Amino acid sequence: MAASGRRGGLWEVLVFDRMITGPVIHLVYWAGMAVILVAALSVVGASIGVFFREGSWASLLLALPVLIVGLVVVGALGLLWRAMCEFYVVIFRIGDDLSALRRAAEEEQRRAGR
Repeated sequence: MAASGRRGGLWEVLVFDRMITGPVIHLVYWAGMAVILVAALSVVGASIGVFFREGSWASLLLALPVLIVGLVVVGALGLLWRAMCEFYVVIFRIGDDLSALRRAAEEEQRRAGR
């Protein structure tokens, strides 16, 4: 077991001195974007499938709006996913800033007490 005075990387993670959610949220963001990309490819495939299944040009009148609306929805999902991930990053950066302010205030109190 690590000594209580030692401040190693693992110890900081175990006692929540250092938050790991900031770096992890980047991985979560890219994983979510991959899922959204699969959804976009599914929309394209579905609209092409509708067009070729019917085999007539009248099916293009159905396939084209499905493609356009589907891609707009996927684009909106991408923006919402980005906004949600940015929200979490901002929350944790606020926590980091408050921690830095607390350390600066404690250091100032130590200097004033001398």
